[in-house]
Parts: sequence; structure tokens; C-alpha cells
Amino acid sequence: MSEAPPDPLAQIFSDAHRILFVTGAGLSADSGLPTYRGVAGLYENRDADIPVEVAMSGPMFERHPEVTWRHIRVIEEAGRTAEPNPGHAAIAALERHREVVVLTQNVDGLHARAGSSRVIEIHGNALRLRCTGCAWTDRVSDYTHLPPVPRCERCSGVVRPDVVLFEEMLPAGAVADLRRELLAGFDAVISVGTSSLFPYISEPVLRAAAAGTPTVEINPADTDLSGFVALRVRERAAVALQRAFAAFEALEGSA
Repeated sequence: MSEAPPDPLAQIFSDAHRILFVTGAGLSADSGLPTYRGVAGLYENRDADIPVEVAMSGPMFERHPEVTWRHIRVIEEAGRTAEPNPGHAAIAALERHREVVVLTQNVDGLHARAGSSRVIEIHGNALRLRCTGCAWTDRVSDYTHLPPVPRCERCSGVVRPDVVLFEEMLPAGAVADLRRELLAGFDAVISVGTSSLFPYISEPVLRAAAAGTPTVEINPADTDLSGFVALRVRERAAVALQRAFAAFEALEGSA
């Protein structure tokens, strides 16, 4: 009786030394956080005449920070009880065996809470706060204690979450970190739960595919990347990653 073939994603884990995970809202959805479309649905009765992309933009924050804060609070409240899920845990656990870098669009901080140590938060982190008038920063567990428009305890400037709003530039430090990691190269690039609409999210996968590096997309829905990756996994992120890591551990144990 022949052995069952190994999980192809587990085999990629086994063959690679350096792995890049590119993660999006679909991964955190398994922790109960809404995807972008789900977030949009939370605003049906809030500022109905202002599109979400406008309300959560840099120019709106400069003119009317109370509007942007009102919308950001909806996201924070929706994810307040969220915990890392088995997908986050599998990525973090893989660090015990391989060199793992995570490039995430998510601002929930769940990768770090799961134990991942090399996380590039390209869109920032909603629980980090910074003053728009001075160098003051802080980290909070939630927004329950914050006034409608928080003010800096040092200079009384307007405080904002340290996230990238619409029409804003990406943080220079995160961009530099990503460039450095890409220059070092990867043996596998795995897209998880993202529609990959932004060039800086799709580029690592496309570059790897063009170079013949193993590429994977984990997403129940098709995206513009689906036709370029070597392995397409049409499942929820947490399910696919948990199973693949278990199979990987079995492979490592039998080696």
C-alpha cells in the first residue's frame, strides 16, 4: 500500500530555507475581523454621504479628524476581541524551523501576538498612536478610554493611529525593510488571504514567479495573481496553513 502524497504546501515549506508570507484581511477574517467589504458594511448608517475611502483619507483627517476617528473606531471595535487564529500560529511556529518574514497589510498586530518576530506592517498598526505635532508615541490595548479626537499629552497636538490612510504614503521604514528582505531573496513566496490589488503586495509574488521561485496563493476566491502562482490553494487561510504545517512537521519528523 503506497503512502499518501505529501501536502504540496508542506513540501514547499520543507524545501525552502527563507519564506516570505504576504498576508491580508482574509487571514484575520478567521479571527473574526471583517475583510474590507465587511468593514464597508459597518458604515451603512454612519456618514452615509461620505464614501469610506474619503472618510478614512489623509486629507479628511487633516480637515476633520473627528470623521476619520469615528470610522477607525468602528474597525477597532469590530476586532476588539480578536485573537490570533491557527493560521497566524502556523506561520509563527514555522520560525522554529525556517527563516520566515511576514509582509502584512493588516493593522491588527495579530502576527506579532502569535509569535512572529519578523513582521513588516506595511500599513501600520492601529494600536500604535502618534502625535501629528511632535514625536510622542504610545501603544494602547483598545480605544475605549480615548476621547473622540485624542490630543497629545505633551504638545496638545492631534493624535492619530499609526496607520496608512487613503492618499497617504507608505511608511519609509517599512518600505526600506521590505526592499532589504527582497534583495536578500526568498526560496518561496506565499500570498495569504489578499486580493493583491496594490503593486507592492503583488510585486514580490510576481517577481518570484518570474524567477522560477515557488509561489503559492491561499485564497477561496480568484485574484489577478491566481494565474501566475505555481500552487493555488482555494481554502480559508487558517484551515490551509494549519493543515500544511502539521504535514510539514510530519515530513520533518520522518526525515
